[in-house]
Amino acid sequence: MDPELPIVLLAVGLPFAVAGVTPLLFRALGERTGYAGSVVALVCFGLLGSQYGSEGTVELEWIPSLAVALRFHVDGWALLFALLASGIGTLIFLYSPAYMHDESGLARFYAALLAFMGSIIGVALAADLISIFLFWELTSLCSFVLIGHYTEEDESQYAARMAMLVTVGGGLFLLVGFLLLSLVAGDVVGPASAFDLAAMLERPDELQTALRERGLFVPVLGLVAVGAGAKSAQVPLHFWLPNAMAAPTPVSAFLHSATMVKVGVYFVGRVRPMLVSLEWLLLFATVGLVTMTVCALLAVAATDIKELLAYSTASHLGLMIAGFGFTTVLGAETGVFHLLNHALFKAALFLVAGIVAHETGTRRIADLGGLRHDLPFTAAITAVVALSMAGIPPFSGFYSKELLFEAALEASHVYDIGVLGWLYPAVAVFASVFTVVYSLRFLALFVGDRPAGYSHVHRPSLTLLVPPALLALLTAVISVDPELAVRAIVQSGVDATAVDTHEMHVGIPTSYSPAVGMSAVAIAGGILAFPVYGTLHDGIRAIPRTAPPVGANWWYDAVVGNLTGSGRWLATRVHNGLLRTYATWTLATTCALTLAGFAATATVVPAELIGLDADPAIALVLAVAVVAGLAVVLASTHVAGVLTLSILGFMVAIFYILASAPDLALTQLVVETLVLVIFLLVIEEIPEYYEVGLGKVARDGVLSLAVGATAFVTVLVTTDARPDGTTEIARYYTERAVPEGGGTNVVNVILVDFRGFDTLGELVVVALAAISILTLIIMRSGGAGGDEE
Repeated sequence: MDPELPIVLLAVGLPFAVAGVTPLLFRALGERTGYAGSVVALVCFGLLGSQYGSEGTVELEWIPSLAVALRFHVDGWALLFALLASGIGTLIFLYSPAYMHDESGLARFYAALLAFMGSIIGVALAADLISIFLFWELTSLCSFVLIGHYTEEDESQYAARMAMLVTVGGGLFLLVGFLLLSLVAGDVVGPASAFDLAAMLERPDELQTALRERGLFVPVLGLVAVGAGAKSAQVPLHFWLPNAMAAPTPVSAFLHSATMVKVGVYFVGRVRPMLVSLEWLLLFATVGLVTMTVCALLAVAATDIKELLAYSTASHLGLMIAGFGFTTVLGAETGVFHLLNHALFKAALFLVAGIVAHETGTRRIADLGGLRHDLPFTAAITAVVALSMAGIPPFSGFYSKELLFEAALEASHVYDIGVLGWLYPAVAVFASVFTVVYSLRFLALFVGDRPAGYSHVHRPSLTLLVPPALLALLTAVISVDPELAVRAIVQSGVDATAVDTHEMHVGIPTSYSPAVGMSAVAIAGGILAFPVYGTLHDGIRAIPRTAPPVGANWWYDAVVGNLTGSGRWLATRVHNGLLRTYATWTLATTCALTLAGFAATATVVPAELIGLDADPAIALVLAVAVVAGLAVVLASTHVAGVLTLSILGFMVAIFYILASAPDLALTQLVVETLVLVIFLLVIEEIPEYYEVGLGKVARDGVLSLAVGATAFVTVLVTTDARPDGTTEIARYYTERAVPEGGGTNVVNVILVDFRGFDTLGELVVVALAAISILTLIIMRSGGAGGDEE
């Protein structure tokens, strides 16, 4: 069955449309706007569910001349991710009103949350590289707003900026990879499909061969890895995710466990069939297992329940990346199945963490314990999802982790990878030991005795309990019957991400195998290590926190902190309130960039243009202009300088007349006259003399020469510009200008076309000037004490 374009477009566009009117909804509904958001998410879930079993691509023309279309591809992998986004989104919106009660900025919060959900659905379904990048960056923008929800808190601001810098920076790497990929894809699938990812995936072997022939395979692979790794918090770009826990808990549950952090994983699975290779294995399996290990250790060292869950999320993301990194079908099964399992149990765990923090008033692990007495239902939920996170049978996480062990063991059977053949399985087991440890530690919040410090814990409301309970119920269903999930959605996701597929089967092992032994070692090791959790916790924390890559913020603070300090130092010198300083920096930068552009493009000033080739009248006018220019510099008073400058302007007007350009001459005369009048009106407000040192005079002289040289070179270069194919371009424009431009002649069309762009630029300038003036007026009237000076 082919997907239906209207339904797909509605599923993607509805959250954005409602986000646009959220301020109006909030006025009518107040805090109940969250329930409206839940309805929107549920409608999207239903629309996507109606496409279940569909497979194919639909598109809407966007930029036909560049072969860019709004393409959407529906298959099992896309539906799995989109259904998770809308389904868990429904529960998050249901949870939010109670959790965010009496918070400020809720209209902005719900609007950003809706737009974020639409962005995730867009990434899941987009089949065009440009569309994918557009939705990819929208997820970063929305997450910036959501992470920085508490705008008055420095921690929130810091975390939002960090997340934006890392994820958007990674997105730029991904964009370059897309452009390189499209260059090659145009030759393989045709220019009209150069950005069509679905078309590329239909010819994966040919595309990979073409990339290798042009020497672009490794660069594209590396760029994709950086983009996906930044989004999915892979080492060494993992540090932004724990800091993002400054966001409200519903944001953490939605963005940082179930959806946004999995965008990178999703895209790795999407492009896997056309890039899978030895290089793919070495890159993604290594990065994934390193992330799984480092972040599992950091989760054990955590002191905050959300910090623990954040590091554990990064660790499980590493598991998924490693799974997709292994090139066999078992790798695809690992990535797809664990993406589903993790989304369910980790979203539930974050919501449980929100309940604990909301009802106890603290998130410190050392201050919590014995919560089963006050939160028995929450304790039951936690038992299901925490044991699933630990990978203890028969809970759902066990099945996907077992697949990882099998894929790691098979890696050496496909490629000769030497020592990595046994190192990969060993690292997977080692990381899994600590996964069991931190999972049991989270579960221990509900066992034992209450620590001193609180005597009564409030019972959570029903709307706080229902969302994690439903997620725990789904986790329990998959735990009891994992084949149900495989038949429903996982198998179709594997078919879309694997090179060679077969019928997938999972279940409790009934006989011994190396993978079963690995699971037994991991579980036993974790259980045996748990009694010495305190020693492990202290030992890991004793590792110097500034040692990369363990120190979560080391790289960010070292690089961005220094840049920020340098920026402040530069700002104090640039923004000193002196017009002379602003003019100097602006003009100097413009000249430097312009001349650097000429130098970079090897532009040479044509020698034949340098010289005087004018009739006596024009030569005389230009000579007077030169003399006037020198006189401006030598003028003893401001009045003399202004009047002399006007002589220069009038000489330019006369030059236009002699050059048969009366319209330009008239404009020049009008402008020159107005400028002269304005100068004379304000000149008495200007000091007669300035006390300017010799250094500033020299600086101004050098700057004047630089501006004059730049203008001189620019005029010479542009007036001699003769690009290749000028005749063909001119013929093309003259043939199409009148019929397609709607004018009566070529000149008319050129004037209208370019004046349209010019007018647009002028409107932008006027608007910016108006905003700046309004800002200055507000600042003047709203200063200290609100008194105007």
